[in-house]
This record gives sequence, C-alpha cells and structure tokens, in this order.
Amino acid sequence: MRIWGGLALAALLGACSGGIVPSSAGQRPAPAAGPSAPREAAPPRETRPAILPETPANLPARQPTPAIPLSPAPASAVPAGVTTAAGAGLLPGPAVDTLPITQDGAERALAAFRISCPTLQRRTDATGLTRGADWADACASAATWSSRDAPAFFARWFETVQIADGKAFATGYYDPEISGSRDKRHGYEVPVYGIPDDLVDVDLGLFSDDMKGKHIRGRVKGKNFVPYYDRGEIEAGALQGHAPVIAYAADPVEIFFLQVQGSGRLHLPDGGVMRIGYAGQNGRDYTGIGKLMRDRGLLGPGQASMQGIMGYLRAHPEEGAAIMRENKSFVFFKELTGAGPLGAMGHPVTGWVSAAADPKFVPLGAPVFLSMDRTDATGLWVAQDTGGAIKGPNRIDTFWGAGEDARAIAGGMSARGTAWLLLPKGTLARLAPVATPVPANP
Repeated sequence: MRIWGGLALAALLGACSGGIVPSSAGQRPAPAAGPSAPREAAPPRETRPAILPETPANLPARQPTPAIPLSPAPASAVPAGVTTAAGAGLLPGPAVDTLPITQDGAERALAAFRISCPTLQRRTDATGLTRGADWADACASAATWSSRDAPAFFARWFETVQIADGKAFATGYYDPEISGSRDKRHGYEVPVYGIPDDLVDVDLGLFSDDMKGKHIRGRVKGKNFVPYYDRGEIEAGALQGHAPVIAYAADPVEIFFLQVQGSGRLHLPDGGVMRIGYAGQNGRDYTGIGKLMRDRGLLGPGQASMQGIMGYLRAHPEEGAAIMRENKSFVFFKELTGAGPLGAMGHPVTGWVSAAADPKFVPLGAPVFLSMDRTDATGLWVAQDTGGAIKGPNRIDTFWGAGEDARAIAGGMSARGTAWLLLPKGTLARLAPVATPVPANP
C-alpha cells in the first residue's frame, strides 16, 4: 500500500531495520521471509468491546489447499551484485495460454491492469526491461476488451519471462478492521495519534550527495537533534500536547498490528467505518516481534503465524505488552477519504489480485503469474504496490482485501513455487543482447 506499514505480515518475523529512513518511507515496511503477524495484551473482555465478529482475534489460520507448482527452467539465482531484472538473467517461459489461468482470476487481473495502464505507460521502468511505449497496444486493447474473454486478452498481448531461477516466495497482507471510536469513551481508550508537531524529518541528501534519498527523523532538544520518542515513551504519555488524537481504539493489540499493516478501518460504535492510513513514523528501528519470540522459544511448532503469535500475546498480557514495546517504531495516522487503500502506484489495490513486488525486478503495473504450492496463491497478480522488505526477484506479497477471510489467508500466507513475469510480446526478442540465460549450476 501507499502507506508505510500496510506490509505483509511476515515482517513480524523480520529482524530490526536500519535507523535511516529511505525516501520511499511512504511505502510499507513489508515482510522478510517466513509466515506472519500477531496481536496483544488486551483488557479483560468484559471491560472493552469484543473484537469484531467478522475478524475474531482467535481466528485460526486458514488451512491452504496444497498444490504442485509448475517447474521453472533450470537456471542459477541472481548473480551477486545484480540489482535489476535486466541483469538477472532472463529466460522465455511457457505460452500464456498454457498456464492454468482461471476465468475469475483473469477478470480481476484485467480490471487491475486497466487501472494501472495510465501510470504504467508514464513511469520509468526501473527493471530495465520495458519502455512506456511497449505497453501502449495492450493498454489500448484493455480499455475495450470484454471481461468475458479476459484469459484471451493475456494470451493475445503477453509473453512470459522467467527472471533468474524463477523460484518464487509469496507472503500476504490485508486491510485490517478493528473496533474504534472517534471520541474517547468507556472501552475505547487507546489513542490513535496523528503527526506530532515536534517530529522533524531531515533530508540527508541536502548535506551529502552520498546520502541522497536518505532521511532521519527526530526532534530538537535544546540545541541538539535527538531521536524521537520510542513506543514505550509514547505509551507513557510523551506525545501529550504534541500530537492530535484522531480516534481511539478498543484494543492495544489490534492497533499495534494495524500500525504494522500501515492502514486499516475502524469499525465505529454507531456501525460506521473510519478509514485511517499512514501519515508518518517516529524514525526508530522496526523490530519484528515474531522473530524475537521465536528466538526466545516462546512459539512452538505451527505458532509462527499471525494467529499463533496473537494467541501467545493474549495469553500472557503483561509479557505481551513488554514484547511489543521492544518494537520501538511507532506509526502516526491520518483519516483517509475516497477510494482505497492505495498502492505505491497511487491506485486502489484490490483483494485477490493486487500484489507488492520489487520495482527493480517487476515493472509496477505488470501482471505476474504465480504457480505455487497452495492453490489460493496460484494465478495472475498485478504488481500495484511495493514493500520495504519485498526485495529481489520473484518475491511477491499478495493482497487479500479486508474482512475475516482476508485476515485468515494473509495471516498464514507463506507459499513457494515459480513466478513468470508477463511482458508485452516481443520484449524478450528486443532484449536479446542482455537477456542471456543464467545457466544452472552443475
């Protein structure tokens, strides 16, 4: 998503990030490898509103239907030092009409591709694979192509390309829904903060060309620039008089993980919905508490999903609250209006078809076909988003929308298989001098 923290839940198993904030801090911090996220120590049920019935805190991870992924062509992984798809080694993949593309999946992908087309043709493709004009014919055709023949659209205009060894890893993210209120009242007492007036964002590129694109955040204390308050200090009241409270959440655990996601929906007492999204971050290192818990032996086999981590934190409220404070990063929000949530392209992302990818390896707006070891992740996806830890080739973070099903799927999404990038026909031939296959290691 466009916001910093709408990340794939696997980020919770990640290690600490660096303290310098890249210029893309508007992106989701995103996931590392492995499964997903948690939630925290809540007040006793009778003293607060229950978690929304459609998103129960103890919702079990959805059990996937296993599948056997199609095999990639033999090739090596990306050579050391290669940072774009153009240099990673390219191979032709199977014909599009031979892939197991479903009618529903093709219809969703056609709609998402159509939305992405204007931006896709204007952007500079960081992969080194395409030019804006390469997409013109497919985009013009998409504008009038009937959704009833959506699979034929992709077969007509695209060829598949394997990046390096083609071995894919997919996680998932979703748009959380939690209980909240616009005003403070009994059972709704966890503040949702807007941007503080004393938070300073420093563009280091103004001081050194070597630091171009890097930022740090902090505050002025006397004559010194110091780190901004961390999560524990903020929870202790450090923002009083410095940050607006835009809403109140019912559950500190839920708002903690909504911060990780970066955007979500507050289900209000009157039945209404307030959408909130990333407005800023305190500049402190992000710590994935799932990895921390796993390293401490707090999670048993099969507990490394969002649901498993949540279960532990809720069963150990005081310890859970302390564990969450070890993630010193804190996200500030703003109310969102209009279509959303938005991805990195500035367009709304759609469940079951939008995905985040590394824009140096997948042109933003391009379709990708995943053949994975679980059926729900297999199919056409459109890269409309990015994520701070979604890096490298064939690394995809799938978006599942909002609600119970989305939460259950994203919470346990960890799929492996094969990825093929769909590019306009003729791209590989045009790239022939640089599209040299990387032979597999003997």
